[in-house]
Amino acid sequence: MRSQSSQHRVEEWIDKQIAYGRNAFSLDRVESELPQYSETAIKRSLNRLSRKGKIVSAHKGYYVIVTPQYSSRGILPPALFIDGLMRFLERPYYIGLLNAAAFYGAAHQVPQEFFVFTSFPPMRPTVKKGIKVNYITRKEIPENLLEERKTETGTIKISSPELTAADLVQHTKRVGGLNRVVEVLAELTDAIRTEKMNKEFIQFVPTAVIQRLGYLLETAIGAGALAEELYRSANLYEEKFFPVPLNSTGRKRGFPLETRWNIIVNESIDSEQ
Repeated sequence: MRSQSSQHRVEEWIDKQIAYGRNAFSLDRVESELPQYSETAIKRSLNRLSRKGKIVSAHKGYYVIVTPQYSSRGILPPALFIDGLMRFLERPYYIGLLNAAAFYGAAHQVPQEFFVFTSFPPMRPTVKKGIKVNYITRKEIPENLLEERKTETGTIKISSPELTAADLVQHTKRVGGLNRVVEVLAELTDAIRTEKMNKEFIQFVPTAVIQRLGYLLETAIGAGALAEELYRSANLYEEKFFPVPLNSTGRKRGFPLETRWNIIVNESIDSEQ
């Protein structure tokens, strides 16, 4: 029957992609390379292969191939397919937070969630085979504050160590709280470069985040040189430090004010690293 033959041909086509070192594909590409089959027949074949665990639909019209080494998991790690997916969607992006920190030797525990920063319009989080991918929307993706890293299947864009540190402070709740942020920052400091705390970095990162980051580097981690350079750069580019709470969601009244960074110290930090 035609449906059976289409499934066989589509499966053969997918096996060829694996042989070519590819781990994902779009529906449009299958249709263009197998023009003898209708869109309905191809979709039906893909649905059957998905049920068999051969592929996973990562987004409408985009499929990830479950290569043999990842068959027990049922899906590839997101770091291996996110770049292709975001290219398919024609969206700027970068991998951030604990996922980026791991590339720099910090955040040794495998994060339960995968964080991708991208531009508007917002994207909903996805859960595939127990792996959750969160999309954090920001107005601008700062290409000059990103780095590229090689993966098994190509490359991926990640936040620089400096931007990773700032994002961790800005999105404290998403990574497990302030003590977790301090723990990861302590491991990340060796990768942070003072020369990268430049005008572009200072003007991109919200001032309140710079204040919190500087305070944590100086008082919780003891990275005095990094804190001093951050303070110098912020002053050089005329950033104004107004009082901000260390915990942005906590109460502000009745707590001491640290005057160098203008931080309302409304949360204590566990000193055990």
